[in-house]
Amino acid sequence: MLAPIAVPAQPIPADPDGHTFLPPPTTTAVADRHEVDVVVIGAGPVGLYAAYYAGFRGMSVAVIDSLPEPGGQCSALYPEKELFDIAGFPAIKGQALVDGLVAQAQKAHPLWLLGERAEKLEPSDTGIEISTDRGTIISAAGLVIAGGIGNFEPRVLEPASRYLGNGLRYFVPRLADLADKDVVVVGGGDSAVDWALSLEDIAASVTLVHRREQFRAHEQSILALRGSTVNVMTPYEVGSVGGNSHVDSVTVVNTVDGSMQEVAATEVVAALGFIADLGPLQSWGLELQQRRIVVDRSMRTNLQRVFAVGDIADFEGKIRIIAVGFAEAATAINHIAPLVNSAWTFSPGHSSDMVK
Repeated sequence: MLAPIAVPAQPIPADPDGHTFLPPPTTTAVADRHEVDVVVIGAGPVGLYAAYYAGFRGMSVAVIDSLPEPGGQCSALYPEKELFDIAGFPAIKGQALVDGLVAQAQKAHPLWLLGERAEKLEPSDTGIEISTDRGTIISAAGLVIAGGIGNFEPRVLEPASRYLGNGLRYFVPRLADLADKDVVVVGGGDSAVDWALSLEDIAASVTLVHRREQFRAHEQSILALRGSTVNVMTPYEVGSVGGNSHVDSVTVVNTVDGSMQEVAATEVVAALGFIADLGPLQSWGLELQQRRIVVDRSMRTNLQRVFAVGDIADFEGKIRIIAVGFAEAATAINHIAPLVNSAWTFSPGHSSDMVK
């Protein structure tokens, strides 16, 4: 039997923004070899829901993620961003959603293997075996890959690279860390625009620098940006960053005429996108299409007993939003159920019929 991870009996004190954060779950099992019904790779929102749903269907589950805590991109990229397309929530911040999903997943008493990367996969007619970079081996009846975009690293803002940790950052886990600062946000995508708007009423000043006139962000975010007090500088790019031990200014260069301006800054947020790497998954024999795993309507891959869900999965007509990922996770788990127990059917029944 796998030892469950205890859920805190009392809520963890809320942070200044009013959130309650669960502590990172830790693995309680001691042995390096484990046997469960289902393995989930990826502890982002979709992977967490897959873990919960496996428990709902009566299965034991292990969750593997290379990051040291659950949440995936949601926690790393936009913990403070409000999400508006999650059913039942008019608006919910990324980290608050992850907290709820972790608490929900705990109902399955999963084996958490955080800070471990899945390295090798051996599928067969009777099951699958996963080996991690830390030597852990897990056997299961089925595998759900919910790895998002894979391992990801931020694109480096070269002119400011030496100030990393001293004014330069690539993530904003807590908006309060930038309160009363002069902030320069660099980029033209959703993250850049969202962070600029979120900091508008918190920072002393916010300047958004983008090398093109057009932004790649959501239309509603661009409309909000145009009506904000954010100093939008386009088409400009960062030419150099000033400061001795810490950032104290940014010089931007017009990409059309080459003219330069100096902007006061004590913090630079570089939101230039990420370089994704599927890592060992690329050597497993999975059918890939543009760095995503091809699946059928049941979320099956071309490998036996291996399913893929969320952003990493691809099929015709795919909609890449979290809400769809939740449905894909339930679909995959329901199709794994008969592989775990031949007496089980695809039909999950209604959660309201569960005995508490």
